[in-house]
Amino acid sequence: MSRVSQAQALENRASAVAEAARLFRERGVQEVSVADVMKAIGLTPGGFYKQFGSKEALVAEATIRAFEERSAYLAGLSGAHPDATTARKALLDEYLSPDHRDDPGTGCAAAGLAGDIAKTDDDDMGPRETYADGVREFADWLSDTDREDGLAATATLVGAILLARATAGTDLSEDILAAARHSLEAQLS
Repeated sequence: MSRVSQAQALENRASAVAEAARLFRERGVQEVSVADVMKAIGLTPGGFYKQFGSKEALVAEATIRAFEERSAYLAGLSGAHPDATTARKALLDEYLSPDHRDDPGTGCAAAGLAGDIAKTDDDDMGPRETYADGVREFADWLSDTDREDGLAATATLVGAILLARATAGTDLSEDILAAARHSLEAQLS
């Protein structure tokens, strides 16, 4: 049996974190086992504990990764558009779309992880603080002048996508996405 190089071990760890971030948003933390994550990256569960002390440690890192992905996406929007208003409109187009609704694994960390983070142990504030930081950053991006407006927009977006996912396949789902877009277009202009 050959040993894994340090570089390969770091690559395996990064792959596990990235895949966990996707799976946790898609199916929920409780529905994803260590074995599921390791199988998805082509490794056995035995290697997990060489990389992580616990599933909770993986959840913390995956939460950070999911919000880093969202931050990179927002930075890309900012770079691709001439002004903040146009970038925010582009976000509304993506966020309040059937594609985003139907693909939570690559979607917003705030929506995808909300239920799981709410259920974390109050003694373990790490995931909650990471989550709160990500929500703050999203709110600040949505309104660079008024934090309250940014938080309201964030709550509307996250709530709308959660409700649209819960009602997917019904007319109500599309109506929720449209109503949130209508409400936010005026607010974010």
